[in-house]
Amino acid sequence: MKKFILPLVGAAALAAGAYVALKPEPAPLALSSKPAEGAPIVDVVLPDALSANAQIGKRAFDAVCAECHGENAAGREAFGPPLVHIIYEPSHHGDMSFVMAAQRGVQAHHWRFGNMPPQEGVTPADVKAIITYVRELQRANGIN
Repeated sequence: MKKFILPLVGAAALAAGAYVALKPEPAPLALSSKPAEGAPIVDVVLPDALSANAQIGKRAFDAVCAECHGENAAGREAFGPPLVHIIYEPSHHGDMSFVMAAQRGVQAHHWRFGNMPPQEGVTPADVKAIITYVRELQRANGIN
């Protein structure tokens, strides 16, 4: 019996050494999985072309909305949510919700960015064009 113990211990030691030497290194832990402040929250695929009204809406969006909602409505970490997001699909947030948001502001309810204030100086025509722009972005990203 003693004749078998020494070779068995040796084989176990070799197997353990091979396991330690050959096992893959674990991936380093990320310090933070949260995007940097101000970074886009979602990736947005741009449509091949925007309608004339959406082009007007893009200019208005860039002037009034992009500071919080990000370039191409992708959102901005720590500033505002992406509008190219399933939450803002037309069946959940219809066009009138965008009109009301611009006129009256919004109490935070889907996101943790705080309340959105009313947007002074944005005309109903501006909001209509902005909605057209956002809806065209949404459709290009599979949000209908």
